[in-house]
Formats: sequence, C-alpha cells, structure tokens
Amino acid sequence: MSTHAAPRRRVTLADLAAKKRAGEPLVMVTAYDHPGAQIAEAAGVDLVLVGDSAAMTVLGYDSTVPITVDEMLVLTRAVRRGLDAPLLVGDLPFGSYEASDALALATAQRFVKEAGVDLVKIERGGTSVARARALVDAGIPVVGHVGLTPQSVAALGGYRAQGRTAEAAIAVIDDAIALQNAGCSLLVVEAVPSPVTAAIVDRVDFPVIGIGAGASADGQVLVFHDLLGIYDGPAARFVKRYAHLRDAAIDGVAAYAREVRSGAYPAPEHGYTMADAEEQRLRELLDRR
Repeated sequence: MSTHAAPRRRVTLADLAAKKRAGEPLVMVTAYDHPGAQIAEAAGVDLVLVGDSAAMTVLGYDSTVPITVDEMLVLTRAVRRGLDAPLLVGDLPFGSYEASDALALATAQRFVKEAGVDLVKIERGGTSVARARALVDAGIPVVGHVGLTPQSVAALGGYRAQGRTAEAAIAVIDDAIALQNAGCSLLVVEAVPSPVTAAIVDRVDFPVIGIGAGASADGQVLVFHDLLGIYDGPAARFVKRYAHLRDAAIDGVAAYAREVRSGAYPAPEHGYTMADAEEQRLRELLDRR
C-alpha cells in the first residue's frame, strides 16, 4: 500500500461498535515507535496498542513487569506522532494502577495528556474492575484484558492458556462481564480456548479482541515484532509470521559489513564531488598552511 494514499477518516468507538454489529472483524496491532506507527497507519488497521510487551520486544527486559510509566510514555508519544486514523490504546504498566483508584486515575491522565491516547488498557478482573469503573467515571475510555494477563504471569503459573477447565472458564467469563458492567469500551481476551471466547462474545455487548483466543472474537491483535518476524524470543503457538524481517535485516547488515571490509562501499556514486576549480583551490590553500 502506498504511503501517499489518501488519509482515512479517524476511527471512533462508534465505528468499532458498528463493525461488531455488522460482523466485520476488527484489526489491532501493537506498535512501539514512530516507524512502526506509520506502518500500521499505512496498512489500514483499526486500533494500535502500545503494549507493555515493549518491555521484551524493544527494551530487552525478560518480562513485562519492569517497564516503567516514563518508558511507556516515551514509546507512546512516538507512536502517537505516527498515527492519524487508528485509535491509540496505551497499556498501563504493572504497578501503575493496581493500588488505588487515585493511582490509576493519575497514571491514566498522564497517558491521555502527555501521550494523546484514546483509551488505556488494564489487566485482570478482580480489583481491576473497580479501577476500570473509576477511570470510566472520570471520562477515560478503558480496554479490559482477561485470560492470560502477562503482568500477573507468576500468579498464573507461567505463560500458559487460561480457562481450560469449566470452573476456570467461568471465572474468565465473569471477569469479562464485570469489566463490561464497569463501563469498559473494549476487551482483549488472551490465550483461552475458543469456546470460552465464544461464550464471552455471546454475553457482552462491547467488542472483544482476541489474541490466541480463536476465531469467534470480534477482532484480533498480534504483536508487531511477532507477526513481522523481528523479535527473536520464543513465540506463542497463536503467533503467525507474516514476514521474516529479522532475517532480512541480518542479511542486509552482513552484506554492508562485507562491502565495508572489502572496500566495495562506499563507491564513487555514494559520495559528493567538488568543482575542479574548487578542488584545485583547496589544494593551494592546504599547500600554504
């Protein structure tokens, strides 16, 4: 798709609701910087999530837990500058909202004021339902997140599918319903069996975005670095590689290194010239020194 295509009208929450009613799948992707945002924009996605997965894919942490609010805001501002049409969702990182409604509101307000997000995302049900309600009451749209919630992966026993027993599935479904009742505008459901996702979709009115949650969700989200084959870490079973950019990047840098070492780069066409008279004058000036 050409980067010079006519700009799209900005996506709204009403558009997402209309697409859900019409059965038109929603497309969400993560992005963590300005070039990534421009790619998502040009590709025509509906939503862009600046996820705390940036902790691993961009910043080199071994989980999502260490990333800070300030780090997330730097990345989110960069993405905002590259987006026009898609809705922008900012992920509130671990430790920035759980303790109280006041903390959640203060953090969310920073994401809205300093980074220009359209929505903020928080994880889990439980006490996060109260946090979601407080944010919605303050006029900040919220995306909920149930199933595998990476910020609480230690409590969940690792990166593994959730809701695989009937009782565990009921707990995930109840969290989803509670988040809707709290006023959330959207829900991410991660790494749950397809029947659980279908049960959620049947019981809620807001759009449900799946990641490793089957085809019955109203839309899908994948991590930018996973779907493009940039990230070298382990990939979940639900990841599909649509490109292999890391391999292409390694090949490109290796070819550059070979040419530098062999003297093939830079060639004359990669440099700048002087008029013959100026070059002669330069030699004369140097000779006088």
